[in-house]
Amino acid sequence: MTEHKSSSFLDRTLTNLRRGWQSIAGSSYDEDAASTRPNLPDEDAGRILEQMQECLDNKGGEVSARTKAAALGRVYLALDKSGREKFLRLMAGNFGTDPKGVEAAIGKFQASGSDAERLDAQIEIKSSLQAPWRRLLTQFNALPDGVKFLVDLRAELLPLAKSDVRLKAMEYDLRDLLASWFDVDFLELRRIAWDSASASLLEKLIAYEAVHAIKGWEDLKNRLDSDRRCYAFFHPRMPDEPLIFVEVALVNGMAANVQALLDTNAPASDPAAADTAIFYSISNAQKGLAGISFGNFLIKRVAQQLSQEFPNLKTFATLSPIPGFRRWLDEILAEGAPKLFSAEERKALNAATGRKGGAKGSLISVLDTPAWIKDEAMVTALQGPLTRLAARYLAKEKGRGRRARDPVAHFHLSNGARLERINWLGDTSDKGLAQSAGLMVNYLYDLGRIEGNHEAYTSAGSVDMSSSVKAHLKG
Repeated sequence: MTEHKSSSFLDRTLTNLRRGWQSIAGSSYDEDAASTRPNLPDEDAGRILEQMQECLDNKGGEVSARTKAAALGRVYLALDKSGREKFLRLMAGNFGTDPKGVEAAIGKFQASGSDAERLDAQIEIKSSLQAPWRRLLTQFNALPDGVKFLVDLRAELLPLAKSDVRLKAMEYDLRDLLASWFDVDFLELRRIAWDSASASLLEKLIAYEAVHAIKGWEDLKNRLDSDRRCYAFFHPRMPDEPLIFVEVALVNGMAANVQALLDTNAPASDPAAADTAIFYSISNAQKGLAGISFGNFLIKRVAQQLSQEFPNLKTFATLSPIPGFRRWLDEILAEGAPKLFSAEERKALNAATGRKGGAKGSLISVLDTPAWIKDEAMVTALQGPLTRLAARYLAKEKGRGRRARDPVAHFHLSNGARLERINWLGDTSDKGLAQSAGLMVNYLYDLGRIEGNHEAYTSAGSVDMSSSVKAHLKG
């Protein structure tokens, strides 16, 4: 999503929330006062802290607490980015756990002499670990559109939490709350169709698409045509906001090139005659739900639904990018890793570039110039070594733990997919060339093998792969 479009949606969300909470809120330090000094100067901090404490004191019952939470939320929404950051730091700095209280509760547990005393001490420890900010956040949840408010609040917390341990603790608490509220059993799977979706929802698809940018209404209409499908998860408290969505093409045979797959000039085919469903894009629509995974459930649910609707479908596969390949390739080339190229490959690359010497330096300079895909000799010289290196990167290179280094590979392999085929020049867009030297990959979802593959990968890092991928690794 572009920063401009993201800001536009945020502004619209803030406006809707302010309207929704206007009839609820009431406070001496209100939205109007905050909007006159939206950067939240130090002299206003005390008034904010007083209101936070009033929300926690819960004097006057639930209605009063709801009123105070709405007023506090409207103040937050009236602030600018700098002011909201100060607001969050005030909350994190003043309403976290009390270390002394935690230590005292642990001391009681250690000194307990009976099962009853230990149980009481355990309950006290659990209570002492519940930071007051958690109750504040929960109060926002009870307001109209409060869930969306908290999702967006976490989106603002995430970058700040990287350098502030108190904000990190608050972000962790909020993630824990959101994970419980966004359990997959609460979510609704809906198909998004051109002739039935609202204009607002269609606009959000364009803005939220994170894999292959939607170039406009014609492109979007093509992606929602009769031989295409788009499905999304929705939460009942956010009925107009997709959480994550997947785009699917119903075709014959496994697609190898995304430009051909998304060609707006290609005629629509008969979906009932298709034998393959290609998942070519999956996008998380809410930054504030990062780390709360729905994608594995989404793909499996969609595959089940499509197989019921179209009995002729026999193959479920992706056409996926390899976003970390160029970065990894540049690293190993810079390290001068030996035996990356055979003598024959070095000779072909030097002939194509017209240079003598190391193939590694030639390769970096070539790949940094997108025009190489128009040079037939260069394309021929690069196909073998780059495809082989991509196979090594996807199947062998590990990141944290035993997980695949490439994030998209990890996502699909952990879902139980098989590394099926590497496609040369599968994405010749500027983005595709920059991140993966134009290569794409098919991950196959064999519904009968998903669980076994998932267990093998998550327990031992084992990657199920086709014979064609194994052949590249032997090259």
